[in-house]
Amino acid sequence: MTDFAAPGRFTVWAHGLRPRTRLGLCAVLGAVAGLGQAPFGLWPLTLLALAAFFGICTFRWTAWQAAWLGLAAGTGYFLVVLNWIVEPFLVDAARHGWMAPFALVLLSAGLALFWMLGVWAARRLGGGSAAWVAALTLTEALRGVIFTGFPWAQVGHVWIGTPMMHWAALGGPLLLSALILGGAAALWHAVAGRRVRGGVALVVLAGAFASGPFLSTPIPVSQDAPTVRLIQPNATQREKWDPDKIQGFFERQIAYTAAGDPPDLVVWPETAVPVLLNRAGDTLSHIAEAARGAPAIVGLQRQEDMRFFNTLALIASDGAVTASYDKHHLVPFGEYLPFGDALATFGLHGFAARQGSGYSSGPGPQVIDVGGLGRALPLICYEGVFPRNIAGAPERPDFLLLITNDAWFGKVSGPYQHLAQARLRSVEQGLPMIRVANTGISAMIDARGQVTGEIPLGQAGWLDVALPPAAPPTLYAQLGDWPVLALMLLVLGAAALQCRRALSD
Repeated sequence: MTDFAAPGRFTVWAHGLRPRTRLGLCAVLGAVAGLGQAPFGLWPLTLLALAAFFGICTFRWTAWQAAWLGLAAGTGYFLVVLNWIVEPFLVDAARHGWMAPFALVLLSAGLALFWMLGVWAARRLGGGSAAWVAALTLTEALRGVIFTGFPWAQVGHVWIGTPMMHWAALGGPLLLSALILGGAAALWHAVAGRRVRGGVALVVLAGAFASGPFLSTPIPVSQDAPTVRLIQPNATQREKWDPDKIQGFFERQIAYTAAGDPPDLVVWPETAVPVLLNRAGDTLSHIAEAARGAPAIVGLQRQEDMRFFNTLALIASDGAVTASYDKHHLVPFGEYLPFGDALATFGLHGFAARQGSGYSSGPGPQVIDVGGLGRALPLICYEGVFPRNIAGAPERPDFLLLITNDAWFGKVSGPYQHLAQARLRSVEQGLPMIRVANTGISAMIDARGQVTGEIPLGQAGWLDVALPPAAPPTLYAQLGDWPVLALMLLVLGAAALQCRRALSD
């Protein structure tokens, strides 16, 4: 095996620890790395923690010894960033509360298997820093597709809200992950022996940070830009379907829709209308009347035979539905259960599903015409986490339209992380986004990922805000993840060749 850095004192010290203590240290470093995610945004701690973890990995462990270090660090990381996963279990705490800690620990450990795989592969290929960065970047990509994918809180997401975010317009979230991992390895080299190599890499990273703003030239909003009204009823998940409160939340949204001067578009959040689309004729006419001639977009459920869908509907001024979209990328164990029909006989259903054993998925991404505002790509909640749900659209839209019910995520970290990923989608595509959430954070996001107006988390209200223009298609919008994936595979191939040569000498 090729040793890739003069071992520092920290590495030697970590090697001398008892195995359980060393694993605990890696878990703590992973937890500290998680503090770079929203709402904390402490990305320098992520850089430092990953550098220290990389330093521990520099010792000549066997591949499986290194893999256990990756599992420990990944588990600590996901325990911090996914703490919101307990919130759905607390909506009906008497029935589901006991599951919350098990869900958090099991999900964190399960996702940490990807870190385990990445560290194992890097060690098998000689343990070099390039192999470490490439292997972990590729396992982040794998995490986004296996079992329908869950790319939430990728390590590169710590750059959201910083100048580095704008590099996503070139290489997407995987490039951001490669940059934070590469920066961590460079920092370790700079302090642990290879100062020239590490210093040069850090200078490159600093240059990327400094040049980020040049990739995000502001696009001015014209004075005649359409006005969009964001409606946020702030119905907590415990109250949302309470028969005594449903009508009150509906009338609150009607009042917000009818307030002030009529906008050019009104948007309600996910499942905001408390009746099925099939029976909502009078209800939709009531919404259209309140909108006073403006089209309205609302979230509701619809039924087709024995199947139920999570739907977005566009309502014209006469109350007619002129376009609709059924959510196609459903939340596993939330909106549906694998083998749901069989499990339903035992009383097990998806948390968010209000009917039967769960929702059915729609046919896929589509673009809807919103009249004078242009063409919109609808996204419902979880769909906004996946870049491929935008890349799979039949044509490039003029803006993204995301409706969600983040009440499931609580008030600590989940809604902030979800908003951060929405900002990243806008940067990647060069498209503005209308984002409306039941409990917040509702926001207008421009094509550079900047929030131009928002309703804070946990507040009821409405906001009129101008729809920003789209930017030209970004490089990422045209090429997707393939350039970064190809580069990382090339790096791993070079590491494998170098490792083979070293073993044959």
